Amino acid sequence: MSQKNETTILALALLLTVGIVGGGFWWFTSNGVKIGNSIIPNQEPGSNPSLQDRMSFGEKSFTSGDISPVKKEGVQAIAAKSYDKAIAKFTAALKLNRNDPEALIFLNNARIGSSKSYTIVASVPFGTDPNVSLEILRGIAQAQNQVNSSGGVKGVPLRVGIANDDDNPEIAKQIASSLVSNSEVLGVVGPNTSDSTLAAGTIYTSGQLVAISPTSTSVKISNFSRYVFRTVPSDFMAARSLANYMVKTLQKKNAVVYFNSQSNYSQSLKSEFVSSVSLEGGQVSSEFDLSKADFSAAKSVEQATKQGAEVLMLAANTATLDKALQVIQINQKRLTLLGGDDVYTVKTLEIGRDQAAGMVVAVPWHIDGDPKSDFPQKSRQLWGGDVSWRSALSYDATVALIAALERNPTRSGVQQALTSSDFSTSGASGTIRFLPSGDRNAPVQLVKIVPGSRSRTGYDFEPVR
Repeated sequence: MSQKNETTILALALLLTVGIVGGGFWWFTSNGVKIGNSIIPNQEPGSNPSLQDRMSFGEKSFTSGDISPVKKEGVQAIAAKSYDKAIAKFTAALKLNRNDPEALIFLNNARIGSSKSYTIVASVPFGTDPNVSLEILRGIAQAQNQVNSSGGVKGVPLRVGIANDDDNPEIAKQIASSLVSNSEVLGVVGPNTSDSTLAAGTIYTSGQLVAISPTSTSVKISNFSRYVFRTVPSDFMAARSLANYMVKTLQKKNAVVYFNSQSNYSQSLKSEFVSSVSLEGGQVSSEFDLSKADFSAAKSVEQATKQGAEVLMLAANTATLDKALQVIQINQKRLTLLGGDDVYTVKTLEIGRDQAAGMVVAVPWHIDGDPKSDFPQKSRQLWGGDVSWRSALSYDATVALIAALERNPTRSGVQQALTSSDFSTSGASGTIRFLPSGDRNAPVQLVKIVPGSRSRTGYDFEPVR
């Protein structure tokens, strides 16, 4: 490819990245903390002074951009403990924007007021990835709304807090320390990334507080702690499914992998894919590090082609997704595309468009993957549209905590319930039970990018049948 063509394509990709990120799937977009009768203690000298600003049970909104005046009034009312007013305002806010999970969580918290409750907290990256945070919160909000509408956990309602960890391992650790220090917090949903889960997990373990990540897939989390669980399958499962599909279904044997050496998730998926392809009788002829300053999409695709590669596997994480999208543009549909779950985003559809059509991505769940499940229908009724795998797996993490609280509403009781050999409950993606490793024994779903109208981009992810 000529240098002029490469420059043109890269410029186009950059313009699209800057200009279109806000659109697409509706579910990717959206316009001392007191818990019950106790307060999270002030932080130690020298710690993050803004840590309390990262926590909310309704007293502040983390939603990016301007929030509606009525939602703002709800936030002010709950901060002033005017719970009846807060209920009215959040109810009105949800009529204006029914797919706002933060407003639904705050509404349910306002309904509880100062009454007895069981408390869990979501650790999400609102500051750096608000769209993913909203996806995660939709699952948590749906589970909270469901249990509280049916009488609570054996008569006691569930209160949900939101902590903004920015997907930053150090901030996630500080939040973990704060949550551990408050005895009313009985469980955590999150963090989002594997790096943050591994970092904060050491704190949750020492404080004997259970954390269930719905989205952290690194194989390093397996057997990491008796207090750290996840509802998402590990990268081992995703890599094995992609390798099997490549060799058995596509009948292709030679691949190259794109990854980020600075990301635990990306490193994990890359390594597991290389091993799985080898076990299937194929080979990975090159590995390209997207995080390197001198990375060139054009040069890497050219090298892959010269080496006889038939497949480009994109194990990119969120931070390197733009570079992976450049690879898709440069490839011009010449080599087959595969991807990990971080590629499953509206941005891939918007920017990749026809160049990404046919790409197969491994995800933990798809809304059309299980015709027998009633979760898709219930979530559509609640939110007015389809939800993503992050919402489904966050719902499962919350449902698992609720089931554990029903057995024994203490920190030790929750941990003992989840590690019990007879623990199981029903979630969005089937039965939820945990292996001794803390992993969930569940398959992954392969999806393909095809022309479609659901996402409003002209392309959709659909299950590979």
